[in-house]
Amino acid sequence: MNQKNVVLFIAGILFGFGLAFGGMSKPETVLSFLSLEDYGLLVLMFSATGVNFFAINVIPRFMEKPLLGGEWKPRERKFGKHTLIGSIIFGIGWGLSGQCPGSAISSIGIGNLPVLVGIAGMFAGAYVMGRWFS
Repeated sequence: MNQKNVVLFIAGILFGFGLAFGGMSKPETVLSFLSLEDYGLLVLMFSATGVNFFAINVIPRFMEKPLLGGEWKPRERKFGKHTLIGSIIFGIGWGLSGQCPGSAISSIGIGNLPVLVGIAGMFAGAYVMGRWFS
């Protein structure tokens, strides 16, 4: 396993542990957030946004190359029609199921096996979109 995969694996462990520890793997917690009753998920989002902002906007100014190789690349994606429509569709699915992809996968780790139906639906939706737009 190369260094990048080890780092991704460790980051995944942190992500899954944090979601489960904070109760975000439970659909009722996610639905409480979406009902504006529990703000834990908002703290999670701000934490991730802060780390990401620092990683892509500050660190490249002080390092010539990324630690694990490669090069710094400017972001190419811009907000557009597809992002807006996809966000709306994602939000509808999230609101109906109470699970986003990360929390759904970590939910398996705490024994919530019925979520596998929702995960299968996510894969099916992504497959249909990929076939439709390719």
